[in-house]
Amino acid sequence: MKENLKVVISGGGTGGHIFPAIAIADALKRRFPKGDILFIGAKGRMEMERVPKAGYPIEGLWISGFTKDIRSLTLPLKLVDSINHAIAILKRFKPDVVIGVGGYASGPTLKAANWLGIPTVIQEQNSYPGKTNRNVGQKAKAICVAYDHLDQWFPAEKIHFTGNPLRANIKLNCTREEAAQYFHLNPEKPVALLVGGSQGALGINKGISAQLAAFKDSDLQLIWQTGKNYIDQAQAEVKALALENQVKPTVFIDRMDLAYGIADVVISRAGAMSISELALVQKPVIFVPLPTAAEDHQTKNAQQLVNAGAAIMVRNSDTEKELVPTLFKLAQDKALQEKMSANIGKFARPNAADDIVDQIVKAINTK
Repeated sequence: MKENLKVVISGGGTGGHIFPAIAIADALKRRFPKGDILFIGAKGRMEMERVPKAGYPIEGLWISGFTKDIRSLTLPLKLVDSINHAIAILKRFKPDVVIGVGGYASGPTLKAANWLGIPTVIQEQNSYPGKTNRNVGQKAKAICVAYDHLDQWFPAEKIHFTGNPLRANIKLNCTREEAAQYFHLNPEKPVALLVGGSQGALGINKGISAQLAAFKDSDLQLIWQTGKNYIDQAQAEVKALALENQVKPTVFIDRMDLAYGIADVVISRAGAMSISELALVQKPVIFVPLPTAAEDHQTKNAQQLVNAGAAIMVRNSDTEKELVPTLFKLAQDKALQEKMSANIGKFARPNAADDIVDQIVKAINTK
């Protein structure tokens, strides 16, 4: 394998696509320091900002998803334009392989690669694959997955169970006391962590607000990632109940290593990357799947862990009645916590990024 490997990684739209793509790029750079990596994303989507911040160049395609309004009339034009643009980029860059992680840009880029005879590899994060990966999976050299039973959509001989590659700051290298000091909590009392994604989760936030007063009769502390749209309301509610020393609302958590380090139990959406992180740190979790996720894939993700005794699920529509009581019950049941921690740990794949690079290398060698 040559040292100056050239790789294109395409996809994005959400952190669930972007963070694993960057993790794959980082693993490629570790193995091939002289290699050259180019991202292809969708103009106006978050990858156009996040990827350069991670240190990689990116080019944008004029592509978007289907909508139920007049904007969809331009979709065929966007698709043709994006495929042509992707062909031009690939001809100029001359990659040895193209990797698709899902998202709007991934489809046109991998179709262009197929037409040009460039080998492709897919990384599918979810238990229910998105339309883009389903459409281009048949011609991929390898399909790297994090869940079983995906041979319903992909050729079984191409599937490789690698897990999802994770961002670098997830490893737990802190003490409980250090984490408690950072979040201004009591290290001797139990802690719940609520993570609803970078924008927060309205359904989860409302579930906490509905029964926030119950925390006054409990020792349970809460790190509450609200997102920017709910922070003012959360802070006002906490202040009104004089819970400032016990409940800590915050827009965003920068030090997830410390948050995971002190958390005894977690409330989370059921995105693929959240699940992979929680499996790695082995935290008992209550999943509240996002009901508007494409093809309800978050519920399907969560249900696999519930079936394995590795998680509890509360429906988004039931949070105001069920979330806080379910949280308190789990926080008080140490035996159940230990069982769930052990079971969710079975889903962890700490070497996922390097295993995916192995498949990328094989795809190039069988060109």
